[in-house]
Amino acid sequence: MQILAGVGAAAQIIIDYLVVAGGGGTVVAYGGGGAGGLRCTVTATGGGGTLETPLTLAPSTNYAVTVGGGGSGGGTSSNGSASSFATVSTVGGGRGISAAAGASGGSGGGGSGNTAPNNAGGSGTTNEGFAGGNSISDSATYTSGGGGGGAGQAGESPAAFTNGGNGGNGVATTIATGSSVTYGGGGAAGGNTYGPGAAGTGGGGSAANPGAANTGGGAGSGNDVAGQNGGSGVVILRYADTLTITIGAGLTGSESAASGGYKRATITAGTGNVSWA
Repeated sequence: MQILAGVGAAAQIIIDYLVVAGGGGTVVAYGGGGAGGLRCTVTATGGGGTLETPLTLAPSTNYAVTVGGGGSGGGTSSNGSASSFATVSTVGGGRGISAAAGASGGSGGGGSGNTAPNNAGGSGTTNEGFAGGNSISDSATYTSGGGGGGAGQAGESPAAFTNGGNGGNGVATTIATGSSVTYGGGGAAGGNTYGPGAAGTGGGGSAANPGAANTGGGAGSGNDVAGQNGGSGVVILRYADTLTITIGAGLTGSESAASGGYKRATITAGTGNVSWA
């Protein structure tokens, strides 16, 4: 049941959720951006954790939502921004940094591949995402960055004399449509001799490309090209088809038609309140 009532008590409603933070940005020719942290109550959740528990909420009551933006790319990259719904929050993805270890985040950014010695990938957040990969370098002429961590898999640490590390794959869930959709892929890393790695599934950026919007994908890094932005996050809410959501001012989103006993609200940007009746 999706609507609960008790004797002498107000009705309560059960809300499934997917909350994905923004992915990390990158700088030129270094580690891939980490995916935004991911928490979900349907199919699977981030970081290899136990499936999240749906929220039991009150009707006609405001609950806050924030959709985090992707981190910036360029000379000074940044981590992605946090997303949240009611009491559930996720951490923005870690950025790729010049000549340094990847930043920690929901999933960690890959280690920089532009200098020796090797640089470690940033750590992920428990039950949200995985670490970025480590870079490898034997000299100023051969370096490969570590792949950005994904919600479902760590970023690749490349072996000697190979491409930059692949981004970690994201997590697939059926919450949005009833069919499987993947979110939270890590960004590809650059390599200055053997080329870049591959993007993680779920919106990770390929070489020198941004993370995909509303997936929390980390940005990809390439050689001798500008850094890229991480993908923005998303909040998806699933509830009984007898309910109707109000999406408040400051939020961009829409409610689906009823299907399979549910409606779904997909919120793609902003900060504001939602409520149900």
